Amino acid sequence: METLFLSFPVSMANTTKRYTITAALPYTNGPVHIGHLAGVYVPADIYARYQRLQHKDVAFVCGSDEHGVPITLKAKKEGITPQQVVDKYHEMIKSSFQEFGISFDNYSRTSAAIHHKTASEFFKTLYDQGKFTEEVTQQLYDPEADQFLADRFVVGTCPKCGYEESYGDQCENCGTSHNATDLINPRSAISGAKPILKETRHWFLPLDQYEPWLREWILEGHQSDWKTNVYGQCKSWIDDGLRPRAVTRDLDWGIPVPVEGAEGKVLYVWFDAPIGYISSTKEWAAEKGIDWEPYWKDEDARLLHFIGKDNIVFHCIIFPSMLKAEGSYILPENVPANEFLNLEGNKISTSKNWAVWLHEYLEDFPGQQDVLRYVLTANAPETKDNDFTWADFQARNNNELVAIYGNFINRVVVLTHKYYEGEVPQPGELNGTDLDTLQQLRELPVSISESIERFRFREAQAKLMEVARLGNKYLADEEPWKTIKTDANRTKTVMFVAIQIARALAVLSEPFLPHTAGKLNSILDTSDSLEWNDVCEESWLVQPGHQIGKSELLFTKVEDQQIQGQLDKLEASKAANEAANREVEPQKDTISFEDFTKMDLRVGTILEADKMPKTKKLLVLKVDTGLDVRTIVSGIAESYSPEEIVGKQVTVLVNLAPRKLRGVESQGMILMTEGNNGQLMFVNPDEAGIDNGSGIN
Repeated sequence: METLFLSFPVSMANTTKRYTITAALPYTNGPVHIGHLAGVYVPADIYARYQRLQHKDVAFVCGSDEHGVPITLKAKKEGITPQQVVDKYHEMIKSSFQEFGISFDNYSRTSAAIHHKTASEFFKTLYDQGKFTEEVTQQLYDPEADQFLADRFVVGTCPKCGYEESYGDQCENCGTSHNATDLINPRSAISGAKPILKETRHWFLPLDQYEPWLREWILEGHQSDWKTNVYGQCKSWIDDGLRPRAVTRDLDWGIPVPVEGAEGKVLYVWFDAPIGYISSTKEWAAEKGIDWEPYWKDEDARLLHFIGKDNIVFHCIIFPSMLKAEGSYILPENVPANEFLNLEGNKISTSKNWAVWLHEYLEDFPGQQDVLRYVLTANAPETKDNDFTWADFQARNNNELVAIYGNFINRVVVLTHKYYEGEVPQPGELNGTDLDTLQQLRELPVSISESIERFRFREAQAKLMEVARLGNKYLADEEPWKTIKTDANRTKTVMFVAIQIARALAVLSEPFLPHTAGKLNSILDTSDSLEWNDVCEESWLVQPGHQIGKSELLFTKVEDQQIQGQLDKLEASKAANEAANREVEPQKDTISFEDFTKMDLRVGTILEADKMPKTKKLLVLKVDTGLDVRTIVSGIAESYSPEEIVGKQVTVLVNLAPRKLRGVESQGMILMTEGNNGQLMFVNPDEAGIDNGSGIN
């Protein structure tokens, strides 16, 4: 048996030993959807799993963000307490993450005692060091609700894009951050009243004092290694001039400000939430019996924040300024923020239920977590907004995971059992094709690593699939199902090499498709743990004589009816939104009973229908009213064809004064109403057997 000794590129060598990886704290006023997964949690998980395979010391932390105004708004709306709201969604989000396979080392929550203590101490440290300014400012106040309005309690027109439903801190339409007092025509989200300005006292982090340092640290220090969307947004903010940012709020839900004279005030959620990364690390370290500080204060540690683009300012400017002010913490080395993921061509909206919710996906597609991980990574919005469609989901599963990855593994396992009863054969001498294939196999991990280290997960996953394509091509070219009849020794060599590729797939898939990697290791019965670099360095990943298990399908086809079910669910949401947002015309002026009795409404039948020439909307109808057969011109051509309404019974206002339309005299009116989709519908009798001319009273 020939042994391979291949050089392994320097680019694979990473001297960093400790990684602190954070994923944006999901807000607990609702469940997690695919936009969150694609933007934050799947890429963060890929990166954390990959670093563990590199034998790095990883603390991958997250937790539920449970403070802030949207929580209190939801509690008021549902008639429950804020704590009940966060308890419900914390458990839903945490269990969904676990089932989906997001491998947090710790998932905490900001309502936990350890977080309250950590955030309070952080504030008190900066307060005692004189790092805050104390100011009395004019803040919006709801005179009807008799309370100050925190940012999310104010809704108005965005001063940048004109969106009329912008929140007081950020516009969901254009993503711009602003102050509540910047809104045009602001109104209270509690009572709808027009707020007034009233004095209140708060503590501010003077970001303007950190502007020179931020210019040096970000604009000079990270121009080449931060993503362009992250760097560009930071540059725009810094160039626009930074201003002091309030770190406290007038609110009764949150962490009380830990200084005298701050009664009725809490820490601003964007001050306390990122500290949640620290408290989550503390909680994890305490459970493991280790020291948390090296992960946040050791210069050899590498801190990375995985977030969406709407959180760039807070993680790149505000939180680093807080850490800089405190003085003992390391700063984030990178903040690989993604853009947004749309759904079927439209922006994902939680309020409109235009989303694919993770907990519902797990119910609808049991055991297919990796399919969603694969599709979201393949469509990751890394450089620009991208779109998720169910048609693409089905195509990628059936044409790539099933037809390429799953097909290769199935062929290898089935043939090994068919020819050798599942025992890995002893290879003969390797020829040029074998050596070239193995060389490509050992180079691919290096290439995948380079993409992961540059946060190009979409590119990295595509390279992973090249491993499966390499295996399929090798089998197709070598045709062991033919050589088994003519050259038994050659077949053993081919199958041995194919099994090495399968084992490599199991290792390299772990960051991207962890459930699949587990299944594949079970099939191959390879419980021995290999690390990432072993695929490049080990002579053989599976030894001759090893017994593998029986074949089982790694992936199954997604059928048309499954996809249609998801599309129907979205259409139902769209219809419900249109119905909820449909504007009902106001009531017309009151009329007397005598006025109503003047209208003569009769049942009639349409005898003929023709399109009015040179118009899109008008049909010329012949209607039997029971009194006579008369001509009526009706604007229903965009909702009905002439053929489908002939013979239909309708309700006719017969004593309407005649009027000419396009030269045709119309002698009455057909009663119609408009559906939620804009389609016109007849207002007609439901009961059969009603004669033409019957009156409607």
